[in-house]
Amino acid sequence: MLNDNSGLVKMILSILLFPTFFQEAFLLFAWGAQDPFWVMMSKRFFLLIPISAIILACWLSVACFLSAVIRPNRQEYVKNIFITWWDLGKAIATFWGGFIKFVFTFSVATIGFIRVAAIAVWSLIQEFVLMPFRLLGNMGRSVATSSIPWIAVVLTLFWCLIEAVIFTYVTTPLVVDTFSNITGDNLTETAIRIPLFIFLLFVVLGSYAVLSTFVDSISEKRVSTIVGIGVIEVVVLFVEVVFLYREFVDALVPWFAQYSNNFELGIFWTLAISTFVWFGIRSLSWFLFAAHGTPTIMKVIQGRGLQLAQAHEHTAVHHKSISSEFINRIKADMLWVEQTGEALLTALILPPLQIVAAAINFCTLLLSGNHLFDLPFQTLDDLQVYSATREIQADSEPLVVDQPVRHSQPSFGEFQNVKTQ
Repeated sequence: MLNDNSGLVKMILSILLFPTFFQEAFLLFAWGAQDPFWVMMSKRFFLLIPISAIILACWLSVACFLSAVIRPNRQEYVKNIFITWWDLGKAIATFWGGFIKFVFTFSVATIGFIRVAAIAVWSLIQEFVLMPFRLLGNMGRSVATSSIPWIAVVLTLFWCLIEAVIFTYVTTPLVVDTFSNITGDNLTETAIRIPLFIFLLFVVLGSYAVLSTFVDSISEKRVSTIVGIGVIEVVVLFVEVVFLYREFVDALVPWFAQYSNNFELGIFWTLAISTFVWFGIRSLSWFLFAAHGTPTIMKVIQGRGLQLAQAHEHTAVHHKSISSEFINRIKADMLWVEQTGEALLTALILPPLQIVAAAINFCTLLLSGNHLFDLPFQTLDDLQVYSATREIQADSEPLVVDQPVRHSQPSFGEFQNVKTQ
């Protein structure tokens, strides 16, 4: 079309249509269809958006300069055109430099993510390794601050189990012989030991129960109860000494015989030693733990319940299977991941968006004489265009006249100001 004209018309058309002289060559070079794959992709990534924005800005600049003739504030408008070109140049430079920033940010984020993942895995391993010890510590604090003597209860039950096991092992031959003589069958020790163990466990627990009731009766000075429980305690002493502790002492006779010749203990000394053994074991175990553990066990058996409210108030805070340091570290790592992800997204999105925003500013400059975006963008929050859009709409809306004015009563402060004036 330019070749068909000459002179002044050709010069004017050349000025107005000057982007046609280079836009095709620029776009073909930026597209790079004939280049190798990596060169083509590099051109499309680094050159296609800036060149497209420059070509669009050239066409819009021609229209803006033509419209400057009819605009009221021509000098300010032309200044805004050059400012828009300056913003576009900065946006293109930011786009190219933003790639280096993105690579650096991505490398730092990758190293930081590997560090956070390694620390998280190590902390998780530590939590699983230290969890049993933490549970034991919580249990220890619960036991130490509880109003219920759990240690005494556990030791009492454990001691009763030990006594039941020992007496089961000692009395099993006697029980097997007795039942074999009664039934006439040959019974095995395995078939006898389990029921014998359960029976002896109840006997030992009952022995401590009788002793606990006897002590309570003495402390309350109930004479009739003391006499009745005393008779029961004598019977219990007789049963345990004759059937349990006697067998225990008889099992020790071969050991005594090693250190003397013609050693015979006799029934009196056997029962005497058995009684002293019973008294010593009961005294030691009673004053050490059974005096506190037996009443608690009896309350549970009798269904009177235990007072757990006070202990729960003191220990409820400590029952945590995961430490607070681990939870705080997870929160800090999550906050770091969120901030790093936002910084990485900002470094990836903002550089090309600045070029697009600069091109859009040329469009809005032509239509309304104002910029839609304030460049450069620093964060993703700078992409908000609501306020700028409202300003454009306010500039383009016509004035409304002849609107009825609604009069309102003046406030007290306004009345005072008018009175003063």
